Amino acid sequence: MPTHALKRPTLLALCACVLVAQSMVAAINLLIPQLSSSPLHPSHTEILWTVDAYVIVFAGLLIPAGALGDRYGRKGALLAGLTLFAAGAATSALASGPAVLIAGRGLSGAGAALITPATLSILMQLSAPEHRARSMGAWTLSIGLGGAAGNLGGGLAGQFLTWRALFAAMVPLAAVLAAAVAVTVPRTERSARSNPDPLGTLLLTAGLVAVLFGIIEGPAYGWSSARILGAFATGALLIAVFTGHALRSPAPLFDPRVFASARLRASSLGTATGFFGLFALFFVNSQYLQELKGFGAAVTGVAILPLPFGMAVAQRLATRWAGHPRAVIGTGLTLIGLGLLGVSTADAGTPYAVYACWLLVIAAGTGLSMPALTLGVVTSLPAHQAGLGSGLGTTARETGAALGVAVTGTVLSAHSDLLHGMGPALRTVGVVVLAATALVMAGYGSLARAGGVPRYEADGTAAP
Repeated sequence: MPTHALKRPTLLALCACVLVAQSMVAAINLLIPQLSSSPLHPSHTEILWTVDAYVIVFAGLLIPAGALGDRYGRKGALLAGLTLFAAGAATSALASGPAVLIAGRGLSGAGAALITPATLSILMQLSAPEHRARSMGAWTLSIGLGGAAGNLGGGLAGQFLTWRALFAAMVPLAAVLAAAVAVTVPRTERSARSNPDPLGTLLLTAGLVAVLFGIIEGPAYGWSSARILGAFATGALLIAVFTGHALRSPAPLFDPRVFASARLRASSLGTATGFFGLFALFFVNSQYLQELKGFGAAVTGVAILPLPFGMAVAQRLATRWAGHPRAVIGTGLTLIGLGLLGVSTADAGTPYAVYACWLLVIAAGTGLSMPALTLGVVTSLPAHQAGLGSGLGTTARETGAALGVAVTGTVLSAHSDLLHGMGPALRTVGVVVLAATALVMAGYGSLARAGGVPRYEADGTAAP
């Protein structure tokens, strides 16, 4: 297979896969009221796990799933991921109790962990260097569209259908995507240098799951509770043990010294920062529109559409300015922070048109910054580790998203209601985004002063 052979049907199929995988992160949030009153009679804790199981498994498995695709075949990993995703959706749709529903969500999350890095690494392998920024833009736009599609689908199902219908719809959809992948996506060269490293995979996955559990459940149990402190301590210990193992192993899952790359550190922090802000917005958006503005679930899903529209427009500009990543990233992340500060001023009397304008500011920031940040992560590693690079980038993305929800939820819980808590919560997140943006820009500034660091093209050679 020639290296630069990305065709439009291939790009559309890959983007559709990541869109569907991302949509199930957001869709469940609009179904919580219906699930709570369903015949399953889930407890509050079981509702939380129904929401969180997908994200925890998804983010926890991304790095080993990416390495697995590098080693055994990215197309095969993508098809396996779609199969697991569909199996999990079917399990959730047919669930007879909360435990089965949670298990189905976790299984779908494992499928998403295979889907996401495989799609990005295939794009990297097939895109010509001059088209790579455009491919990254389309892929990151699909993530944003996935969030919007999840809100819309969850809202429509919550108002007109049932939560079972939403999960059931994912099964034929995954089958159609698998058929499209089988027909349109070529096989890319496997990497004999990538290693499954079962012990390293177990240590890293368990460590990430423990840290993510602590982040996601911190607002519910309290950040100083024994459960949460124990989760963070366990996660830190397991990741430290993984690091020691990887440094000694002749064939590790990945070499932790890759983080010596200033580009990788700055791009990972920027990616986490952008999604920290974006998912803080997602967390309060549906509550604001339904509780304070009185919108129905379906209208709430439609009301988020300024986000993907703004991202699509800004992504085109980002592609044109791909040669100036520091300026594009700095401008984009700053717009996200400023947009959150703007949204923090909204209350029950704010016209939706004004609220939508602030959504467009956040969308423009996301569309500008994310393609360059994604490209920065995946080109910090050589081509045979494209799946690992995309796994690292997506792990940063999901960790940032989880932190955004956790911080927002914590600030909200300190206030009597959404009306009084939304402003302080989003102002806190907006200030953190702006502060982190300064750190990201400092990282890119050091790269510019040093003349850059090795950046790898799809053929494994270092780019200037």
